[in-house]
Amino acid sequence: MNSLVIEGSPKTPTIKFDGSNGSFSIEGRSIPENSLDFYKPVMEWLDTYVVEPQNETVFTVKLEYFNTSSSKCILDVFKKLETIFKRGNKVSIKWHYEEDDEDMLEAGEDYQSIIKIPFVMIEDEE
Repeated sequence: MNSLVIEGSPKTPTIKFDGSNGSFSIEGRSIPENSLDFYKPVMEWLDTYVVEPQNETVFTVKLEYFNTSSSKCILDVFKKLETIFKRGNKVSIKWHYEEDDEDMLEAGEDYQSIIKIPFVMIEDEE
């Protein structure tokens, strides 16, 4: 399966999805003008990946900040991954947050309470 790479900008995150090894990452800021348009290729790529996922999928999140519309899109990504998990595949989410960034920690905990995928909360030193 082809990889998906979207280079980040000051308003959009860097996204790297490697379907050949089940390694996904999103990093940076997510405050695009139109979150639905930005995340559309991500969702389309995931639609294909969900059909034949790897035995293990690891999604690493290192976001500095995201806006409300991005939060919905991120939830939609997690829901796609949850579909894979419910079918018996290993899926985990590594949620990174900077020490003293209570908002990002709470955001990760909120997702963790909604999505039934194992989350690992990782505090990064500033």
